[in-house]
Amino acid sequence: MLFGHAFSSHRHDTYAIGATALGVQIFRYRGAARHSIGGCAFVIHPDEVHDGRAGDERGFGYRIAYIEPSLILAASHGRCLPFVRTPIVDDPRFVQTVEAILSLADDLSDDVAATCAIAALTDALWRLAGSSVPSVVRLRLAGLHAVRNALVACNGERMGMAELERIANLSRWELARQFRRAFGVSPYRFHMLRRLEQARRRMAAGARLADAALECGFADQSHFTRHFRNAYGMSPGRWRCLANGTKPAVQSAAG
Repeated sequence: MLFGHAFSSHRHDTYAIGATALGVQIFRYRGAARHSIGGCAFVIHPDEVHDGRAGDERGFGYRIAYIEPSLILAASHGRCLPFVRTPIVDDPRFVQTVEAILSLADDLSDDVAATCAIAALTDALWRLAGSSVPSVVRLRLAGLHAVRNALVACNGERMGMAELERIANLSRWELARQFRRAFGVSPYRFHMLRRLEQARRRMAAGARLADAALECGFADQSHFTRHFRNAYGMSPGRWRCLANGTKPAVQSAAG
């Protein structure tokens, strides 16, 4: 989380995409003052001059990601870059997509997570631009089922995007889009839920939380706990107590 102080006019060679968390965030952009409040997302295009300041004495807080235009171009199949005229967006669907990008700090080494998030962001930017990314109309179901089966059979181990591309015989961008269309979730989300299921089985068999986290590819117990809470609404420690029929102890922040 960044807490804003005034900063003078400048520009980036990347997309600057983020979300205002608190206060009022004001920046001058394309000749006009823009106001973003908590719950809104913002999109600043590469090489666009902008500044920034708080809208009142409370200051403001925001999270931001700098996205290489080459990634958006690749996910757009080389079409061009989407142009979003209105930099402040309060559409909940877009805000959720931006939050997924901002949460990648938990999974910086996971190229499946990054690919799925960039593909979703690219599609969202094209929607805001009033168009859509051309995609294959007919799903490549044989390849998609092969990827799904591989993710089910991985027994909690992590798989890279290059391996999934090879199995599907699709580009990573088409795989991310077509998998969601076929199965309702991204391959990253599907894989994450399989890893969490495997971790639950290992905990039920008596494994320590830290061991279950490590064996299923999580960076540490805190990383594991965040994803477990997001999936099941409780910490791994509480789930294990309930599964074993024991009374949960007072929980720490790590669960």
